[in-house]
Amino acid sequence: MLKGIKNKLKRKAALKFLNVNKNKVVACSRVTKGISKIGCIVDLDSFADGTVFNEFIKEFSLQPNALKIIGYKKEQDKNSPYSTPVFSEEDLGWGAKIENSYALEFLDNEYDLLINYYAEDNLLLQLMTVQAKARLKVGFGEVDEKLNDLILNVPIKDFSIFKKELGKYLSVLNEIK
Repeated sequence: MLKGIKNKLKRKAALKFLNVNKNKVVACSRVTKGISKIGCIVDLDSFADGTVFNEFIKEFSLQPNALKIIGYKKEQDKNSPYSTPVFSEEDLGWGAKIENSYALEFLDNEYDLLINYYAEDNLLLQLMTVQAKARLKVGFGEVDEKLNDLILNVPIKDFSIFKKELGKYLSVLNEIK
């Protein structure tokens, strides 16, 4: 019972943090044009193959280490190996902090492009989005539009359409050639 109360208090504080900070722009010192570093926050419960994002390395002619991917699983199996670093519900700490070494490492980096590959309002995924330092944030229309600069209304299950549409808009914005 005490654990349940503790989790409710953590979620309430995290929701408050999210509501206060989703309109704020996180400072990012990345250059003003061009994509040379990409971060991807992926809901692995809705889209199981986090490795497809590696296609962006070739697509945007990036260095192999210029792409960081972090996955979310509602319930993480500690014994199951994941090809993508993962955080879960149990990683929510006090003060809207995500207490997971992979998540903290992801948030320590700055990105030219942050891809929020989730289509449901999920507190932990949204906290990661709000706290990530990125010049341009891209996501889906089903999620609060204040979290993203560019919203793509495509099916989350069809990565090839997402990739094609993203490339088209980044080209229009003169971010890629």
